[in-house]
Amino acid sequence: MNFQFQYKEAVWLFTAIGFFILLFLLLIRWKKNTIKKIGDPYLVKELIRNFSPALFSTKFLLLSLAFTTGVLAFMNPRKPGDADGVARKGIDVVVALDISKSMLANDISPSRLSRAKELINQLLDAMRDDRIGLVLFAGKAYLQMPLTTDHAAAKMFVATADPATMQQQGTVISDAMKISAFAFNNRERRFKTVILISDGEDHDLNAIETANQMSEQGVMINTIGVGSPEGAPIIESATGEQKKDATGNIVISRLNEEELKQIAAATNGIYIRLQNTGEAVNEMLNHLSQIEKKAFTDFSLMNFKTYYWWFATAMFLLLLAEVFIPERKKVTV
Repeated sequence: MNFQFQYKEAVWLFTAIGFFILLFLLLIRWKKNTIKKIGDPYLVKELIRNFSPALFSTKFLLLSLAFTTGVLAFMNPRKPGDADGVARKGIDVVVALDISKSMLANDISPSRLSRAKELINQLLDAMRDDRIGLVLFAGKAYLQMPLTTDHAAAKMFVATADPATMQQQGTVISDAMKISAFAFNNRERRFKTVILISDGEDHDLNAIETANQMSEQGVMINTIGVGSPEGAPIIESATGEQKKDATGNIVISRLNEEELKQIAAATNGIYIRLQNTGEAVNEMLNHLSQIEKKAFTDFSLMNFKTYYWWFATAMFLLLLAEVFIPERKKVTV
């Protein structure tokens, strides 16, 4: 694999170099104007005859290079090595379940949410060696249960999940992914995956960007789409009636497969459309069973060779050189 930067978001610091150059040019201009104001050219020449513009510029160049190498050191250039070979049993799985009102649509019987719960329960029965966490989300995401092997407790939380418990409605998938990431212990060398179950009606534009960030953290996101592209009305749980918009039209909720596919692809996960629960469970289990063999970017499970000290050493030497270079040249009398 090629070199990468651990903290590539720090690249914006390089913009400071342009600011430094501007200050340098303004200083040169100020010096020239000051010389003109003094008046007598011969007197000025005698006063500054031991000042070296070349040395002054060299010192500025060294400081600029030192800053550049310092930023590169801070960004921590590194190269992934091989997996560390530590034996691992089980994986960490966070199930992120969409419980927005759109999950009450009944384009799959008896409802999207009911089928999603059925799917989760079957996964829990099959993943006895794995730690499971649960995130519930709608307009906001909550960590309902941290990672645990207590699958009975997980089933209890799944059973009570209901849109009525969510104060903020909507579907913000990026928030669900971020909360899911927080559930993992990055100090533990276990394989990490999120199973995101939703109809994909996302009200947030940051989902794909968040998925890319999680991929860099070594988290695989597998998505399960619940519903149909044709869609169905949303049934209000309180009244049992179809939800209507402000103009009185019946609201049709449709499965947005495209975004769910993009999220999975960004992390080398898979997308499954939930139609037959048993088949969907088997497909997910087959995929997870191969997780250790997949060539996905799980940086948390790799040894890295870092090269920040090369740039840190270069920065130190450049600063040292700048200190010992004078601004004045030797003038023979």
